[in-house]
Amino acid sequence: MKEDTRWKLLVALALVTLSLALYTVHFLIFQDAQHILIYLVGDIAFLPIEVLVVTLIIDEMLESREKQQRMEKLNLVIGTFFSTEGTPLLAMLAHADPNVKELRRELVIRDSWTPAQFRDLRAYLAGHPCSVSIDQLDRHTLQEFLFSHEEFVMRIVENPMIFEHESFTGLMLALGHLTEELKARRGLATLPPADRVHLERDANRVYAALIDEWLRYMEYIRGQYPYLFSLAMRTNPFDEKASVMVS
Repeated sequence: MKEDTRWKLLVALALVTLSLALYTVHFLIFQDAQHILIYLVGDIAFLPIEVLVVTLIIDEMLESREKQQRMEKLNLVIGTFFSTEGTPLLAMLAHADPNVKELRRELVIRDSWTPAQFRDLRAYLAGHPCSVSIDQLDRHTLQEFLFSHEEFVMRIVENPMIFEHESFTGLMLALGHLTEELKARRGLATLPPADRVHLERDANRVYAALIDEWLRYMEYIRGQYPYLFSLAMRTNPFDEKASVMVS
């Protein structure tokens, strides 16, 4: 028997023994078995309601609070990712997007935006092809950039909290795959047409996931941390007029 199981059984046995001992003391003092049975049956009848309150209400409230705290920590990880790698990478990929002008008009976010405006923007992005042209992409610069941040991404992936965030996990998988694809090639200057299409597809996957996750994070910090949102908008990779200097 496992030590943890043995400990639980001992505690359960001790509690039951204590309860029987207290009932025995009650009977010895008052000599009223009927009174004991009335309260015993009443307590047993109320037990399902106690279970309902504890398991379905109190536990749910505690779980919700714990989940909120975990998401706070996870958003800290996501913020670190964007400040270190995500935002520069997004700017690099957006520069190779033939339709980036349309995105620039939509992705200049204001601090006065409402949740409805974020929902409308997501609906717009769902119908907008976030595509990267492999011919306009500086593949060597991208390769060096991803290689230089490979260890940083590995540290993020090692954090078990990210698996609670499905979309961010998908972004990390897509980013890791693109890095491996570029690492496996000796040269990027002359690639067969089919291979260029393949790399372009991998880059598009990362680009679309990056935009989606960046938008989620912008909505979060706009409501929770205005000072972080202010810096994010002053370094917005889609805003050509963005300047980190406050004017």
